[in-house]
Amino acid sequence: MAVEKVKIDAELMAKVRQFAKTAGYSSPEEFIHHCLEREISTLESSDSEEEIKKKLKGLGYIG
Repeated sequence: MAVEKVKIDAELMAKVRQFAKTAGYSSPEEFIHHCLEREISTLESSDSEEEIKKKLKGLGYIG
C-alpha cells in the first residue's frame, strides 16, 4: 500500500490525538483513516455532483 502524507495544523492534530485516544483507536492515523472512509462513503452515496457540492458546502469544506 502506498503512503501519502497530509499536513494538518497543530490545533486540529491535537484534537485528533485527543479524540482518537478517547474513542479507543490505536493511533491518530487510524482515527483519521476511519473518518475519511466514513465521509467518502457518505459522498459516494450522493446522487449527483450538485448534491455532493451541497453536502461539502454544508460541512464547511467549500465556500
